[in-house]
Amino acid sequence: MVAIVEEGTFGRAGTRLGYTQSTISQQIAALEKSVGGPVFERPGGPRPVRLTPLGDVVLEQGRDLLAGAEALGDAVERFRAGDGRIDIGTFQSVSNVILPSVVRRLLDEHPGCEIRLSEVPEDPQIGELDLLFYDGPVDGDVEHVKLIDDPYLLVARPGDLPDGPVRLKRLDGRPMVGCHPTCDRLWMERALVDAGARPRIVFRSPGNETILSMVRAGLGWAVLPRLALHGSDAWSDNRLAIHELRPAPAREIYLYWPARSQSPLALRAIEIAAEISADLTEQRMPKGIGRAGRRSGRSSSQRL
Repeated sequence: MVAIVEEGTFGRAGTRLGYTQSTISQQIAALEKSVGGPVFERPGGPRPVRLTPLGDVVLEQGRDLLAGAEALGDAVERFRAGDGRIDIGTFQSVSNVILPSVVRRLLDEHPGCEIRLSEVPEDPQIGELDLLFYDGPVDGDVEHVKLIDDPYLLVARPGDLPDGPVRLKRLDGRPMVGCHPTCDRLWMERALVDAGARPRIVFRSPGNETILSMVRAGLGWAVLPRLALHGSDAWSDNRLAIHELRPAPAREIYLYWPARSQSPLALRAIEIAAEISADLTEQRMPKGIGRAGRRSGRSSSQRL
């Protein structure tokens, strides 16, 4: 119908679309039967056909349908090519270490994709998320891959402890700076209690840098996962000493997704996250662990 309006005759519309004129006539007859009236006035001869008032209404809606069909086709092609949208749930350590590389590589490979991130609450559900990073079990009909074992480390002041690993029992009764209860629970309940250690939490903060600042100030020691310290100034800060713990508590970080077929973009994100996590696992602990960090050109307070 649109081709007839733009070309002026059934014959020219057929040539444009690759149909015979009789096929065009049959298509229009079927359309007119479905809408209950003629959509074209056919004056005959060389004069162009004209739309009827009913044809005007059908044409207006038909152009919208064609535009929608074209948009649908474009969206399907972008989906198949790895573009489109992906919603990812995350938490602090993953957001700082693993996720930036995932986002960067996805955008490099698929510049037209849309990535939406959200911080996960306690006891998260997969919901409408395509992917969910979490350091514990997630209920629901989900599939998952284990990304990394993330050991906890003790952060203290230089001279507080001898060089080398520290027994968990040494934390019994000590003033500690901790995360909010959700973060603390995994290692406190499983490791500290089993080791007979009951530290005194003197301050809590969800921010890793805030926790490190309180350790620098001498308020107490802190136990943080290695990912929380990855790439931070803590390793080179001469006001901090980082120790391994014995026995060594660790959390397991997983990537979850709904138990349904995934988009190419989500599948690629899973692959990239697994590759990055494997690289992190192979990295060795920085040298000098258990000793104060080496002094650098700027003080830690300036870097913060």
